[in-house]
Amino acid sequence: MKETKHQFTPAKKITTMFPFSRCLFSVVLFVFLLRLCDGAFIEKKVHLRITNDLGNGLDLNLHCKSQDDDLGAHVLAPHQFFEFSFRPNFWATTLYFCRFWWGGESHWFDIYVQNRDIERCNKKCWWMIDPTGPCLLNDKVKRYTYCENWNDQQIQGSSQIGTGNSTARMSNDSEYLEGNEKRGK
Repeated sequence: MKETKHQFTPAKKITTMFPFSRCLFSVVLFVFLLRLCDGAFIEKKVHLRITNDLGNGLDLNLHCKSQDDDLGAHVLAPHQFFEFSFRPNFWATTLYFCRFWWGGESHWFDIYVQNRDIERCNKKCWWMIDPTGPCLLNDKVKRYTYCENWNDQQIQGSSQIGTGNSTARMSNDSEYLEGNEKRGK
């Protein structure tokens, strides 16, 4: 009896594994393209502005950082602003925090928390800083309605609003600020 040798044919082995690999690759490619078209994979650039609204002619000193970027210290005269732009990361963990000081006061605040701010300010995150804390511009109504307490203190007797910060406050000052934006309700 003649012995027949069976040769291993790599092409046959590859084709049996290839449909799963092709399917997995297709799914990954589809998700990537979907996120890319939605603008979520390559996140939209956020423009963040911080304006001095301390009053009484006080200068505002600030120093902002993220895990990767130190934006340095800045001094803002009354109604001056400091701004910077960045792209939030894919994992929705982008965080910028700032220390603010003037006179004998010193406070800090998480000026951009991606999960908190992505819906509230989308691409335009404009903050007004006053002695009681920062207020974020609600671009839909052109008013600074999202007011927060400093991270390092909780103001007693403030009204609570649903902003993701358990110490959020509501500002009722009707003074007009930059252009048509107003503070509070």
